Amino acid sequence: MSIEINNESGVDVDEAALQRLGTFALDQLHVHPDAELAILIVDEAAMEQLHLQWMDEPGPTDVLSFPMDELRPGTDEFQTPAGLLGDIVLCPQVAIAQAETAGHSPMDEMLMLTTHGLLHLLGFDHAEPEEEQEMFGIQRDILSGFSVDERRSR
Repeated sequence: MSIEINNESGVDVDEAALQRLGTFALDQLHVHPDAELAILIVDEAAMEQLHLQWMDEPGPTDVLSFPMDELRPGTDEFQTPAGLLGDIVLCPQVAIAQAETAGHSPMDEMLMLTTHGLLHLLGFDHAEPEEEQEMFGIQRDILSGFSVDERRSR
């Protein structure tokens, strides 16, 4: 997996954990090991600009996804071909505020947002109740599997 992480936010983020999560999630979703993913971590001003430009919504948001090759998850029998998954843009300042409200760590929030963004890159959405149920179920499964994997690795 080629996962490039660029932190322009000024906030210290555990980039290695994001990298491990990306690799774990892509493996779980049967995405080709040569697929490429970029994660950009930006401050609130940059995120607000992107949010307005691409979603026509004011204010910073937590995560944006920009798919490239429109890859979809694979299966046990058929792996997704190699290609450019796209870019995930994260805003740690928004994630920190959301983590406090949710009662978990900022890093847990960043991991959740990364997984959420990755699923959007792979074509998942949550506009309809059935889509939301599917996407959030996969998101929970990935995060819980990653958590178990991380504990095993220690």
